[in-house]
Amino acid sequence: MLFQDGDRIVFAGDSVTDMDSAQPIGEGLFENVGRSYVRVIENMLAAVYPELKIRVTNAGTSGNTSRDLLARFDRDVCELHPDWVSICIGINDVWRQFDSPAMPDVCVMPDEYEQNLRKMLEKVVGKTKGVFLISPYYIEPNREDKMRARMDEYVEICRKLAQEYNCVFVDFQKLYEEYCQVRHSSVIAWDRVHPNQMGATLMALQFLSQCGFEFDHFKKVP
Repeated sequence: MLFQDGDRIVFAGDSVTDMDSAQPIGEGLFENVGRSYVRVIENMLAAVYPELKIRVTNAGTSGNTSRDLLARFDRDVCELHPDWVSICIGINDVWRQFDSPAMPDVCVMPDEYEQNLRKMLEKVVGKTKGVFLISPYYIEPNREDKMRARMDEYVEICRKLAQEYNCVFVDFQKLYEEYCQVRHSSVIAWDRVHPNQMGATLMALQFLSQCGFEFDHFKKVP
């Protein structure tokens, strides 16, 4: 597995990362880490790899665009000296274009989105053990839906930058597209964005699948 004893993973993002975590960062006892995929990842790491002490930090903030995350990136990510960084941002960059079309100043268009991500990546790539770049998503299998089509543009920006900066790319959009071939999006999220615990579990499994995570590892622990 990628993670080693003593590693710290900082998860940066918006509401789908935040999910009621403590602010500005959440970690440690009780519900400080929130109830998103970050919590499920922490649960799985502690349950299956009990010999490893891995510090999981939730640096998600509800409502953030990539512009907002970039503005606080030094404080909430870099200054924590993480071993690993996960960046999942972009949903609000797209969503504001549809729910607030009369407010262009709050929208983050593709060119700015790419530049914001580049600036974040340049702060942590080469200074950490590794970076996960996670795609934004819209839980809508119809690619002709206007918001889904727009979201796909941002997913491709993430994919391109992950390859360019040698990041681990985690494709949440593909995950939900495949899931929606079997079950309707309402099973996960009525607004097609904010996942329930089933969605959080799916996202955690998708993340861990890129980490060399072995579900039967606990049986091998002496």
